[in-house]
Amino acid sequence: MMNQKNQKDMNKYFFWATAENFKKVPGSPIAYWVSKKVSDIFQNGERLDSISPVKVGLQTGSNEKFVREWFEVSVAKTSFCSSSEHDFHKKWFPYNKGGEYRKWYGNNENVVNWEKDGSEIQSFTDENGKLRSRPQNRDFYFKESISWSFVSSSYFGARFSDTRAIFDVGGSSAFPDEKDKYFLTGLLCSSLSHVFMTAMNPTLNFQVGNVASIPIVTNQRENFNTLCCKQLIDAHKVDWNSYETAWDFTSLPLLYPDHRQSTLMASFQRLRAYWQAISQEMQQLEVENNRIFIEAYGLKDELTADVPLKEITLTCNPHYRYGGDKTEVELEAQLQADTMAEFLSYAVGCMFGRYSLDKPGLVLANQGDTLADYLHQIPEPSFMPDEDNVIPLLDGDWFADDVTERFRTFLRVTFGEQHYEENLAFIEQSLGKDVRKYFIKDFYADHVKRYKKRPIYWLFASPKGTFSALIYLHRYRPDTVSVVLQYLRDFQKKLASRLDYLQQVGISTSSSQAEKTRALKEIETLKKQLVELDNYERDVLYPLASDTKRLSLDLDDGVKVNYLRLSPALKKIAGLDAKSEG
Repeated sequence: MMNQKNQKDMNKYFFWATAENFKKVPGSPIAYWVSKKVSDIFQNGERLDSISPVKVGLQTGSNEKFVREWFEVSVAKTSFCSSSEHDFHKKWFPYNKGGEYRKWYGNNENVVNWEKDGSEIQSFTDENGKLRSRPQNRDFYFKESISWSFVSSSYFGARFSDTRAIFDVGGSSAFPDEKDKYFLTGLLCSSLSHVFMTAMNPTLNFQVGNVASIPIVTNQRENFNTLCCKQLIDAHKVDWNSYETAWDFTSLPLLYPDHRQSTLMASFQRLRAYWQAISQEMQQLEVENNRIFIEAYGLKDELTADVPLKEITLTCNPHYRYGGDKTEVELEAQLQADTMAEFLSYAVGCMFGRYSLDKPGLVLANQGDTLADYLHQIPEPSFMPDEDNVIPLLDGDWFADDVTERFRTFLRVTFGEQHYEENLAFIEQSLGKDVRKYFIKDFYADHVKRYKKRPIYWLFASPKGTFSALIYLHRYRPDTVSVVLQYLRDFQKKLASRLDYLQQVGISTSSSQAEKTRALKEIETLKKQLVELDNYERDVLYPLASDTKRLSLDLDDGVKVNYLRLSPALKKIAGLDAKSEG
């Protein structure tokens, strides 16, 4: 027999629930942790799909064939909808695929080939003639929506989508009327929605049927204060568009008039203060949004409206951006370093003419764009882009248009000559290394990560990295490899000249023993480097420059296909050649 004490001890480790309560939750999951109040809400409330259609979307049959990151293709062939109508003469259209956990707004990253009403997708078959694609619920394509990620590693994250996108299964969507769009966005972004979703599907696979079954307190719809929700959406939209991987990016926040000061440090400090303020404001608004719905559903005795700072899904919020168990000091150092790396990345964009200090947004972003196209838009630029679309990235001042030298010029143009040394020191202190070393060691890895292994700046590199040069994919022409080859040959001549000089030092009677020792050491290094470059020219770059068949690129094919056409002349990207269809 179990005594009373043992029974109390066992009660600590068990939830007690009736089978009747399970039946109240749609799908009757074994959600033993769900309270009677929540179960009753499921039973008595109206379903979300009673006021808003909830749909799965397009299955292309091959995302690798039909879907791209938006920055891979030509902007001129892409319809980024800023009004109620798309340009259906274009090829590429916004495509909601879900993405990482983020609430309120964002994850606008992909485009899909829907040229001629999706004719290629709709006729896509396997080798047996069986249709592979499923263009489901087409009546809901190109409408405002509330989208979410089908699979999540954390919480349910819904986002208002005004891009009038096509959507897939991973980016399944709800389509409320105009009068309900803020009400439903607020509900789906509230802590309450996560309670409902995990009750129905604790696996964190957020299916259409689960969202459709979320219970609605209909009498609250008319009294819902939309201002709180709109402010949250607007702030997250501004945050999303503050980074160059967003198609509505205009300029770097560090250079906004509201944040820009006489020095880079002061500008960053002012921007950081704004980021802290907006993160705290969004935290307060999220708490208010939670409170509204918790009270509307009568659950204030069971749920708290509190929202940890790490769940405020602004990229400028380091607690969300980096997560983990880092200290405040570590978070701040990481944010400062990344912000300076973004400054360098934007500078490279200006070097290639993708961006300009004199015009917001994209400038050169179409296949085969030239410097003449840039100057047609900006006749007198304050910072001139590179003329030949090849920027050497070398350990030393070998070329006037080397990336480090071009960046130094960019820094002087943006923040002036007076504080140049101070600004450069701040950047290098933030990065933990000098600018040249950052460009050589880290820039390309950061670029590949920022652009999700679909880089738009490509790095030609000899096997050991003695020679490397950047090009901009959208300005690529069939003769670009020949231009890179000419830079390589010029560099070989410079190294050979340096070798000759050092050999003279080594035999000169006027040279000290220390000078001779240093010269001999560098001579050995230069000889090895010249062998490396000779092999790279003979075996890789020259044959490629002569192979007209391989030199033709089409941006529509995407980075993955095009990058491999120019290998092994390019820096290898781990995993790029892996099969990723889906």
